[in-house]
Amino acid sequence: MKMITKEQRSQYLHDGFLFPNRVLTPQEAADCLVRLEQMESKIGSPLPKAEMKWRGAAYVYSPWVNQLVRHPRILDLVEDVVGPDILVFWSTFFIKDPGTPHFTAWHQDATYFGLDPFDHVTAWVALSDATKEMGCMDVISAHGKPRQMKHSAARLPNSINGAGQVIVEPLDESDIATMSLQAGEASLHNTLCCHSSAPNRSSQRRVGLGISYVPAHVRPTGSFRMPALLVRGENRYGHYDLLPDPVAELDPAGIALHEATYKRFRENYYEHERLHDQAFASV
Repeated sequence: MKMITKEQRSQYLHDGFLFPNRVLTPQEAADCLVRLEQMESKIGSPLPKAEMKWRGAAYVYSPWVNQLVRHPRILDLVEDVVGPDILVFWSTFFIKDPGTPHFTAWHQDATYFGLDPFDHVTAWVALSDATKEMGCMDVISAHGKPRQMKHSAARLPNSINGAGQVIVEPLDESDIATMSLQAGEASLHNTLCCHSSAPNRSSQRRVGLGISYVPAHVRPTGSFRMPALLVRGENRYGHYDLLPDPVAELDPAGIALHEATYKRFRENYYEHERLHDQAFASV
């Protein structure tokens, strides 16, 4: 089912982002929050305080997250911008508890993922409200001319991103859009979209799942063979090793596969940190 108009798609291609897009009912979003709390109980910690690995690729060890990244309305939205053959390259829970200092500096997702061409899109699905006060995403339009910018993996304290990456060249912040979302809405942003977020200054928990979707023609550029989850269409180019669906929440097989998946993701990520630094050494 078509989710966006031709005009909206053109706007996405020009700006690099599109919001808000209703993908879940309020009840579906609330049900996800209940399942998240149950999952955190089994892990033994709220995700922001647990080992970082649990935040990433939860679709490998959790059936309800696997179902969420396959939700038909989310995939309909993504298909409207990348086409019918869709894989999940990665996902991350972005959770900011009330009054915590966690933030994201200005960055682009493309920098350390190592994907070519730049057709990767992130659907940021709000499972709770995500308002300005709660630290929703801010974005800057590419004005039809997106490009990879110079970053530093600065390991910034309190960064919600593990590398604490930040753009280290001049950035025009005069035209910032604030992507405030209600629970059950999603935003789309392209891999070259410059975005950031402030701390959660509210009394409510802000919960979102960022799902990195790639069309099947997008290929990893590094030296590692990467896993991915086929969620619609065909893996017609064979660029990825396809992941199976989990059979039960946090079962031993799912946990073991998740460990291997997370390890490979980090290896690829660190490789592209080095490659980026080399490519931009003289910039």
